[in-house]
Amino acid sequence: MTDAPGITLQGDYLIEQKPLFTGVDLTVPAGQWTCLLGRSGVGKSTILRLLLGLDTSGQFNGQVRANDDRAIGPRASYMAQSDLLLPWLNLRENVVLGARLRHEKPDLSKADTMIARVGLSAYATKKPGALSGGMRQRAALARTLMEDRPIALLDEPFSALDAGTRADMQDLAAEVLQGKTVLLVTHDPAEACRLGHQIALLTPAGIAPWELPDTAPIRSADDPQTLQAQAALLSYLRAVP
Repeated sequence: MTDAPGITLQGDYLIEQKPLFTGVDLTVPAGQWTCLLGRSGVGKSTILRLLLGLDTSGQFNGQVRANDDRAIGPRASYMAQSDLLLPWLNLRENVVLGARLRHEKPDLSKADTMIARVGLSAYATKKPGALSGGMRQRAALARTLMEDRPIALLDEPFSALDAGTRADMQDLAAEVLQGKTVLLVTHDPAEACRLGHQIALLTPAGIAPWELPDTAPIRSADDPQTLQAQAALLSYLRAVP
């Protein structure tokens, strides 16, 4: 799929009449990676669910829209913090689950290629219970990338991976999702500074941008400008109450 839209979310969110965040004005540019950071519990995952139109536990006073005024949910792939693999299906069957649910014929050749690219070919017929946490996360990533939607909403998709594998999976995601509209929730300043076209910092009082190097992502992890932006962002996040 093509025609990646820009997305905006504006408004306040309350849980039991207490604000989780207020005055949020988030713009996710078309065809770019936006990395969303903030303290735990500030509402980052809630924003993903609001974009998808999923049920939430609180009250949202605001609006969500794509710049082409078409629905966001049907055009989005979503990777939650939990891998959400179905335990009675093997890895390959989980990777093509989206097509099955839409009553479409799954592209098994494409699925096997994607499974190979996440390094799990030897486990394609294994069920989730036989996989480590990192393997399960890579399987969930493969399923998300298989969807080929113009919008990708990713909630800490690399958090369970060791440093080397994480970098490899970041490279893969950047390649496959090139030209898509991506909103990545992450707690990792290095990840955000490497992958993001823009960074948005979520606090209870709203959204603030963070300046990134002029170079285009995906940035080299040892680039001095990237390291400087990463260090400054980490210092800022540590100081946020």
